[in-house]
Amino acid sequence: MDALIPCLGVVAILSIIFGFLAFLRYMNYKETLALAEKGLSRPEKTPGKGLLRWGIAVTAIGFALSIGLYPLGFDSGENYPLHLGPWMLGGFVPLFLGIGLVLIHYLTEKE
Repeated sequence: MDALIPCLGVVAILSIIFGFLAFLRYMNYKETLALAEKGLSRPEKTPGKGLLRWGIAVTAIGFALSIGLYPLGFDSGENYPLHLGPWMLGGFVPLFLGIGLVLIHYLTEKE
Protein backbone atom coordinates (compact mmCIF):
# COMPACT_ATOMS: atom_id res chain seq x y z
CA MET A 1 0.00 0.00 0.00
CA ASP A 2 2.96 2.32 0.62
CA ALA A 3 4.04 2.04 -3.01
CA LEU A 4 0.63 3.05 -4.38
CA ILE A 5 1.23 6.82 -4.21
CA PRO A 6 4.60 6.78 -6.05
CA CYS A 7 3.18 4.42 -8.69
CA LEU A 8 0.19 6.68 -9.26
CA GLY A 9 2.53 9.67 -9.43
CA VAL A 10 4.66 8.03 -12.11
CA VAL A 11 1.57 7.04 -14.08
CA ALA A 12 0.20 10.59 -13.80
CA ILE A 13 3.46 12.17 -14.97
CA LEU A 14 3.74 9.77 -17.91
CA SER A 15 0.09 10.39 -18.81
CA ILE A 16 0.68 14.14 -18.84
CA ILE A 17 3.79 13.80 -21.01
CA PHE A 18 2.22 11.40 -23.53
CA GLY A 19 -1.02 13.40 -23.53
CA PHE A 20 0.91 16.54 -24.41
CA LEU A 21 2.77 14.72 -27.20
CA ALA A 22 -0.54 13.39 -28.56
CA PHE A 23 -1.97 16.92 -28.45
CA LEU A 24 1.02 18.28 -30.40
CA ARG A 25 0.59 15.57 -33.01
CA TYR A 26 -3.13 16.33 -33.31
CA MET A 27 -2.43 20.05 -33.75
CA ASN A 28 0.13 19.24 -36.45
CA TYR A 29 -2.50 17.10 -38.20
CA LYS A 30 -5.10 19.89 -38.02
CA GLU A 31 -2.57 22.38 -39.40
CA THR A 32 -1.82 20.07 -42.33
CA LEU A 33 -5.55 19.73 -43.05
CA ALA A 34 -6.05 23.50 -42.94
CA LEU A 35 -3.16 23.99 -45.37
CA ALA A 36 -4.56 21.30 -47.70
CA GLU A 37 -8.00 22.97 -47.75
CA LYS A 38 -6.39 26.18 -48.96
CA GLY A 39 -4.42 24.35 -51.63
CA LEU A 40 -1.10 24.83 -49.93
CA SER A 41 1.43 22.25 -48.89
CA ARG A 42 3.73 22.09 -45.95
CA PRO A 43 7.22 23.38 -46.76
CA GLU A 44 9.73 20.57 -46.98
CA LYS A 45 12.25 20.31 -44.22
CA THR A 46 15.76 20.59 -45.51
CA PRO A 47 18.10 18.10 -43.91
CA GLY A 48 20.73 20.24 -42.37
CA LYS A 49 22.47 20.66 -39.11
CA GLY A 50 19.97 18.78 -36.92
CA LEU A 51 22.15 15.72 -36.37
CA LEU A 52 25.20 17.88 -35.82
CA ARG A 53 23.48 20.07 -33.24
CA TRP A 54 22.06 17.12 -31.33
CA GLY A 55 25.36 15.29 -31.58
CA ILE A 56 27.30 18.20 -30.12
CA ALA A 57 24.75 18.69 -27.32
CA VAL A 58 24.64 15.00 -26.35
CA THR A 59 28.43 14.72 -26.55
CA ALA A 60 28.83 17.73 -24.25
CA ILE A 61 26.37 16.28 -21.73
CA GLY A 62 28.12 12.90 -21.84
CA PHE A 63 31.53 14.51 -21.41
CA ALA A 64 30.30 16.57 -18.45
CA LEU A 65 28.77 13.49 -16.82
CA SER A 66 31.97 11.53 -17.40
CA ILE A 67 34.05 14.23 -15.73
CA GLY A 68 31.56 14.46 -12.87
CA LEU A 69 31.39 10.70 -12.30
CA TYR A 70 35.13 10.03 -12.56
CA PRO A 71 35.94 10.97 -8.92
CA LEU A 72 33.63 8.19 -7.71
CA GLY A 73 36.35 5.73 -8.72
CA PHE A 74 38.69 7.08 -6.08
CA ASP A 75 36.13 6.52 -3.32
CA SER A 76 35.37 2.92 -4.21
CA GLY A 77 37.15 0.27 -2.20
CA GLU A 78 37.69 -1.96 -5.21
CA ASN A 79 40.48 -1.50 -7.68
CA TYR A 80 39.20 -0.71 -11.14
CA PRO A 81 41.62 -0.02 -13.98
CA LEU A 82 42.11 3.75 -14.28
CA HIS A 83 39.36 4.13 -11.63
CA LEU A 84 36.74 3.53 -14.35
CA GLY A 85 33.92 1.46 -12.90
CA PRO A 86 30.37 0.69 -13.96
CA TRP A 87 29.14 4.11 -12.77
CA MET A 88 30.98 5.65 -15.73
CA LEU A 89 28.35 4.21 -18.10
CA GLY A 90 26.13 7.15 -17.13
CA GLY A 91 28.60 9.44 -18.88
CA PHE A 92 30.06 7.18 -21.55
CA VAL A 93 26.75 6.15 -23.11
CA PRO A 94 25.64 9.71 -24.01
CA LEU A 95 29.23 10.63 -24.89
CA PHE A 96 29.58 7.92 -27.51
CA LEU A 97 25.98 8.36 -28.69
CA GLY A 98 26.76 12.02 -29.38
CA ILE A 99 30.00 11.13 -31.14
CA GLY A 100 28.01 8.69 -33.27
CA LEU A 101 25.52 11.42 -34.24
CA VAL A 102 28.34 13.76 -35.24
CA LEU A 103 29.94 11.00 -37.30
CA ILE A 104 26.63 10.23 -39.02
CA HIS A 105 26.29 13.90 -39.91
CA TYR A 106 29.73 14.09 -41.51
CA LEU A 107 29.66 10.65 -43.16
CA THR A 108 26.26 11.15 -44.79
CA GLU A 109 26.77 14.81 -45.69
CA LYS A 110 26.10 15.61 -49.35
CA GLU A 111 28.47 17.92 -51.11
